[in-house]
Amino acid sequence: MKKKVTLKIPYELYVTLKSMVKRTGFSSVNEFVVFVMRTIAKGGDIGKGAKLTQDDIDAIKERLKQLGYIK
Repeated sequence: MKKKVTLKIPYELYVTLKSMVKRTGFSSVNEFVVFVMRTIAKGGDIGKGAKLTQDDIDAIKERLKQLGYIK
């Protein structure tokens, strides 16, 4: 069995994710978060060479607005 750790996230984020999971094929928030983190980790190191385009920044801002994190 693989070792596991516990990560803490804000409750409000958990509730949002739980709602999102209902509309997907994932069986739990944990399964969804693991999938997302693995997908991001496959992208490699986020460091000096990582540059966001203005379109990337705009898309991130729009998504954060939709999720209620910014106005």
